[in-house]
Amino acid sequence: MEHTELYKIRHSLAHILAIAVKEKYPHAKMAIGPVIENGFYYDFDFSGGGSPTDKDLKELQKRMKKLASQNLDFTKEEIDETGARELFKNEPYKIELINEIARSDRKITLYKTGNFTDLCEGPHVVNTKEISPDAFALTSIAGAYWHGDEKKPMLTRIYGVAFESKEALAEYKAMRDEAAKRDHRKIGKELGLFTFSDLVGSGLPMFTPKGTTIRDAIAEKIRLLQEPYGYERVWIPHIAKRELYETSGHWEKFQNDLFHVKGKADAEFVMKPMNCPHHTQIYAATMRSYRDLPVRFMEFTTNYRDEQPGELLGLSRVRSLTQDDGHVFCTIEQVKGEAKNIVAVIRQFYSSLGMFKNDSFRVLLSVRDQSAPDKYIGKPEHWETAEQMLREIAEEENLPFKRAEGEAAFYGPKLDFMFKDALGREWQLATIQIDFNMPERFGLTYIDKDGLKKTPVMIHRAIAGSLERFLAVIIEHFAGAFPVWLAPIQTIVLPIGEAHHEYAEHVYGVLKKAGVRAALDSSGETLGKKIRSANMQKIPYTLVIGDKEKESSTATIESRDSGTIGEKPIEEFIALIQS
Repeated sequence: MEHTELYKIRHSLAHILAIAVKEKYPHAKMAIGPVIENGFYYDFDFSGGGSPTDKDLKELQKRMKKLASQNLDFTKEEIDETGARELFKNEPYKIELINEIARSDRKITLYKTGNFTDLCEGPHVVNTKEISPDAFALTSIAGAYWHGDEKKPMLTRIYGVAFESKEALAEYKAMRDEAAKRDHRKIGKELGLFTFSDLVGSGLPMFTPKGTTIRDAIAEKIRLLQEPYGYERVWIPHIAKRELYETSGHWEKFQNDLFHVKGKADAEFVMKPMNCPHHTQIYAATMRSYRDLPVRFMEFTTNYRDEQPGELLGLSRVRSLTQDDGHVFCTIEQVKGEAKNIVAVIRQFYSSLGMFKNDSFRVLLSVRDQSAPDKYIGKPEHWETAEQMLREIAEEENLPFKRAEGEAAFYGPKLDFMFKDALGREWQLATIQIDFNMPERFGLTYIDKDGLKKTPVMIHRAIAGSLERFLAVIIEHFAGAFPVWLAPIQTIVLPIGEAHHEYAEHVYGVLKKAGVRAALDSSGETLGKKIRSANMQKIPYTLVIGDKEKESSTATIESRDSGTIGEKPIEEFIALIQS
């Protein structure tokens, strides 16, 4: 994270928070207090006595403001290991950090603020007068494992936000309030899209008929967009031997994140965390010629990852994630053409959501961290070729891209498509990855025109990424008011009275036969209540049926987004939906 002035303010506020906490809770043991997006936090161990609750945040915040107004200096000092141990002898988490620093041969540094001293590399503001007391706030308290390890103590994490000005803080709070209204967990429950069960397990969402309709609409849209480019559907099992992932290189990197399966056989199996190794084996099952390439596989399938319980969050972070996964096996000469086809699909798909606009997305050219070669597999020359290809693709497709050092996958560089939602929050959704390494590790080959064996290049691609996470994003982006092609119910037929039920049922049947996702409200409620119910469900169109409509074989159409459309023949409305 870049050390801007705002970074220094946020980092300094973490220390001021620690001062306020230690004053009120002298028994508290300090852990760490880093800068995060929009603010900061500090972790404490309160196991020696009382601990704060959300009700105490205002009091702590008030004390922080008073401290910030005292024009306290932040002074940096170096200290030797012996001195540091003596200084923090009653702070076990700081002693552990001192041990880590000593092993790395880094310098041990302190920052002093008034009578308070913390183990810290900095940087900080020079003086608290640089901090606006009206531009920060404490926001919440949560639990967090020390070093993110569930086998280590659970600490109390106090979060805060900080900005350059009072106005920027107010703007953030307004956005946060709007985000709370759009929370996919809240809207998903209101619209009846998905559910969780303690008996099934946390992080394992189940989708209702409405939620499944949305999932199917996304899958079908992507399938239809890819069909002209020659993608073929495949199917793979949900478990595999560990040897598959040892060969691919995933085992070494991710073995602690996998669900392990033990059956009657001696072989050790895992629930599949990703699909690319399986797809290599479908490719390998047939002898391939250069005339057969490119080979393009796609599927929608669920993967499983053993996430930390404390990190699970609605559909955003789950243990079962469904991927719209695709892999292309091709010659090196075909790579750019295939990747450009994927860009075309991404462009079409996100345009249908109104998200592929110059000001609402950007692309990261995610490449290696040259200073940490051990993080990656494969030959440097392959990496250089792949990175250059992706740069040329981004340039030739006029993508707004930026180079991102160290963000590559361990097996290859990628183009990550970052989209902004309605609140301006950025999400990484689609991706294109060029991989020279996995085909080589699995011994994949094809026969070239000279009769020689060659290794194909593998392109990994995802359009929506994880369907669960994608749904979380678009539920919040649209606040549940989905575009017509995605809405689980596209229209609802509302008969005014009992005399109109027969014709309403006829209209409903015609709509269903035409493939429109329609519903019929034949309850005895008043028309006003029926309309309010349809509005709460965020249904794009309502069709009102009364005497006039019955006599003329029409319906009066109301649009969720455009208001009254008026009386139209049913066939004309069907054409509107289908367009």
